[in-house]
Amino acid sequence: MGQVKHITRAAAYANKDDFRRIFDENRNSLYLLAFLLTADHGWAEQCFVSGLEDAVKGNPVFREWAHSWARRAIIQNAVRLIKPRPDDGSGRLSSASVDSDYKTIPAERQVEGSAVLGLEPFERLVYVMTTLEHYSDHECSLQLGCARRDVLPARMRALEQIGRRVEMQDRQQSNVSSQDPRLPDGPGSLIELMAVPPFVTSA
Repeated sequence: MGQVKHITRAAAYANKDDFRRIFDENRNSLYLLAFLLTADHGWAEQCFVSGLEDAVKGNPVFREWAHSWARRAIIQNAVRLIKPRPDDGSGRLSSASVDSDYKTIPAERQVEGSAVLGLEPFERLVYVMTTLEHYSDHECSLQLGCARRDVLPARMRALEQIGRRVEMQDRQQSNVSSQDPRLPDGPGSLIELMAVPPFVTSA
């Protein structure tokens, strides 16, 4: 009887193979998360690999939480790499660097994605964590090692900057669509692309 309980309890936890399967089956979605957090392909790859290692070697996690834990591991690695501070703007990417790198994101969402990549490091992590990953402001502040009062203003700045860029593109797109009504609508937002993996990358 005790052996049955032991087996049942062990089966409730994710094992190494479970995490390897999660990272394999959700490779595109998890890499997109890492890339949006770091805005750098090299760091994104490092976050992905380190995230898998941390998930495999970490404390036992219930199997039903394994996917969320995998995403959390990537976020934690991104924070360790970037070390963002609320008043640090030194890591901002130039528009040329961002525009040359955002092909990782599906073509129809590249405007939104490039706007996220162009944010200051602190604003970018806050936006991805609270808006795309649905972290609470409190949990986000704990992960970033900052005061909770710094999170909301950072998210508002991020939303304003992204909104301006997307609105500008929408106006341009409306002009093109009026000339060519056959132009199809794009897929869902980055939130939907990240929530329903895998997405199809552009060539």
